[in-house]
Amino acid sequence: MISVKKRISILAIAVLAAAGFFVWHRLHQKRAVSGSVTIYGNVDIRQVQVAFNDSERIDKLLVDEGSVVRTGQLIGQLVQQRFSDAVAQDQSIVAAEQQVVTRLHAGSRPEEIAEARAEAQAAKAGVAAAQANVNNAELLYQRQQTLAKQQYVSLQIRDDAERAYLAQKANLAAAQQILAGKQQALRLAVIGPRKEDIAAAEATLRADRAALALAQKQLADTKLYAPADGVIQNRILEPGDMVTPQTPAFTLALDNPLWVRAYLPETQMGKVALGMSAWIEVDSFPGQRFPGWIGFISPVSEFTPKNVETTELRSQLVYRVRVYACNPDHRLRLGMPATVVIPLGNNTARGIDAHPCEAK
Repeated sequence: MISVKKRISILAIAVLAAAGFFVWHRLHQKRAVSGSVTIYGNVDIRQVQVAFNDSERIDKLLVDEGSVVRTGQLIGQLVQQRFSDAVAQDQSIVAAEQQVVTRLHAGSRPEEIAEARAEAQAAKAGVAAAQANVNNAELLYQRQQTLAKQQYVSLQIRDDAERAYLAQKANLAAAQQILAGKQQALRLAVIGPRKEDIAAAEATLRADRAALALAQKQLADTKLYAPADGVIQNRILEPGDMVTPQTPAFTLALDNPLWVRAYLPETQMGKVALGMSAWIEVDSFPGQRFPGWIGFISPVSEFTPKNVETTELRSQLVYRVRVYACNPDHRLRLGMPATVVIPLGNNTARGIDAHPCEAK
């Protein structure tokens, strides 16, 4: 049997041991939280193959390899003569068709209506004259026919009078046709153009304007602008080369911001989140640290690539991470080995876009 005194001693020792373990656990947890995670990788950047948007010979290229360019900066130009001529031609076509549409909308001029009315009046007078000639020829024919029956004139004279009468009737029919045409022209002049003709002219004008806009766009495409801030990594073509939209003229490196492609061990996944701040160290600048932030964590695990040096076993599962960094001075270069230190104390995730691209 264990005495009461020994039982109390054992219980006291157990309590002290539990208290010590609790204190040790809290201190260890605090140190772990205030520590950091270190991962390794290489500097990576995006590249853009910059090409002209049309086919023609290069007139001039304005930047060389290593040049720093800004978004919208002119960096090259094609020979423009063919495109400027097409624009001038389409501008003339649009101007001519615009005049047609304007004339149709304006309708007939008062002078045109007055002229059509005068021609109709003249045609009406012509019909009256032709009618008088018919009446006169008819009377002459009837008289000659009566005299021919009484044998006072020859049948030839009667036949001539008949032919003259028939000719005057034909002239009257022709004059009436002319009058109908002049009256129709007068009505059309007063009414103005048909709405279908106006609509057709307006459609033609729209098509001509679209052709002009296309020609102007093709002329604008002879100039090549930088699509983003970056550094000219490679000047592929030279002035005089023939280009197509499938032929890049430059390779543009988008190096601000850039990122370090690193690999996070599976055991550290619970400590790191998107938006956390990080420090980037490279051998080229010993003693300097570049501020960055975690912008991507792969949702799929993989085995550590053989070209990445880590302090863990290479066969363990890791998650690919992108640690973005600002690079305004272009000191970080593609392929540089890098060490990424992610502080854990007071380093809460602030979102992917919460970090401005400026030195911290």
